[in-house]
Amino acid sequence: MSNLKLLRRTKQLKGHFEMRSAKQQSLFPELYEDIVLSPKPVNIASVPQRSPFRYPGGKTWFVPVFRNWLANHYPKPEILIEPFAGGGIISLTALFENLVSYVVMVEIDEDIAAVWQSIVDGNAEWLAKKILDFDLTKEAVIEEISKTGVCIKEKAFQTILKNRTFHGGILAEGSGFLKHGENGKGIRSRWYPTTLAKRFDNLKLVADRITFRQEDGLGVIREYSQRCDVVFFIDPPYTAGGKKAGKRLYRHFNLDHECLFTHCESVKGDFLMTYDNADEVKTMARRHGFQMRLIPMTNTHHATMEELVIGKDLTWMDGYPAVHEPVAEYKAANRKKRVPTKRRT
Repeated sequence: MSNLKLLRRTKQLKGHFEMRSAKQQSLFPELYEDIVLSPKPVNIASVPQRSPFRYPGGKTWFVPVFRNWLANHYPKPEILIEPFAGGGIISLTALFENLVSYVVMVEIDEDIAAVWQSIVDGNAEWLAKKILDFDLTKEAVIEEISKTGVCIKEKAFQTILKNRTFHGGILAEGSGFLKHGENGKGIRSRWYPTTLAKRFDNLKLVADRITFRQEDGLGVIREYSQRCDVVFFIDPPYTAGGKKAGKRLYRHFNLDHECLFTHCESVKGDFLMTYDNADEVKTMARRHGFQMRLIPMTNTHHATMEELVIGKDLTWMDGYPAVHEPVAEYKAANRKKRVPTKRRT
């Protein structure tokens, strides 16, 4: 074959493989566009809504990154533990998409715990019917949530009512009813009985793969820390560095953040942790030898912000902005010389 023909054939093969590669990438546009090439806030409408909660600080927007994290694990982890489960979207995604075999959901708040415990106890269908049959008015909601001495499943229904009719879905003390709501619908603006009932019906399909525990999440991390087949997704209340958001949003906001980082350092498997982009948090992560990346997200006021992702090895997130470390001091020719430090992110 002449050199000219060989050159033409080489170009043809190169074009063929480039086209094939482009087609393969197009099968997973959210992976290549949102994660690898140009990180940007995720449109949560594109993520399957599994949780029955409207949860402040919820992680629906984080689901594509979470999927990518687990995809980088071989062999596949057996158990996912969520020590601060809240609305539970991460655990539910892992179950419905068969990313793990089982989940352990931990939540100390008694109202939220009542919902997850009711699902595990087999009362998801009862909750679905209760939601469909309820005629939602402000007076009816007040009457229902004022009942005392109720059983777990009835407390779960009270929680769903409050979560769907209170401002921002906030269950902490001081929260109150929506005043105007979406399109002026008031407390009915977030009440979608058919949709909610379907979510509870679907939860029956995975309830036997959920272990729920109403207790301190730190203790559960310590309990499972020596198992190599376990991974943790950790989304603690954002109260480090004097942050007030966690205090306003959650009933149980007190947390020993230093203790949490110490427990994570002893984990034999893997963990992924999300945190507020605060200097105190970054200092703790550096002190414990963890890696950090910044990830864009949109808050409830539609402003783009950055949250921290912390873990043992985040090289799979190299498409995201890293939190840069300062250049170390060094000695040369028997005299001290200070290298100007880079500005920390």
